[in-house]
Amino acid sequence: MTEKNINKTEGATAKVSSAKTSKGKKKKIERQVPRANAYIQATYNNTIITISDPNGNVLGWSSAGVVGFKGPKKATPYAASLVTKDLMEKVAVYGVKEVSVFVKGIGGGREGAIRALHTNGLNVVSINDVTPIPHNGCRPPKRRRV
Repeated sequence: MTEKNINKTEGATAKVSSAKTSKGKKKKIERQVPRANAYIQATYNNTIITISDPNGNVLGWSSAGVVGFKGPKKATPYAASLVTKDLMEKVAVYGVKEVSVFVKGIGGGREGAIRALHTNGLNVVSINDVTPIPHNGCRPPKRRRV
């Protein structure tokens, strides 16, 4: 073996040994986030809720499909309430007390999700509708010439 090969193998063993010393996954640092942002995406097909800290780092998310609903039942207010309940169990570690809600979409789970956030012990500070609205729309097709 040449020196280059020896150095390569030594580097590989060093990497392996460092992986053994770490002993698996890194431990998550659990911090307290008293105020957070809740993003509700309510479409005709599904309801997705995400909670993040004020910087935008996601603390947890859940959707109607994750909870176990299939088909058109995913967009119902009942499904949205169960999604919120599931999400609150995931985020309970962070100690979230207040939430600013940002709602996007026109599905059936819009209001159900907001009500469920309030009933699950969160203080809803503000509700903003961030549904995208076209200001001028797409360019219309050219006039037909016959």
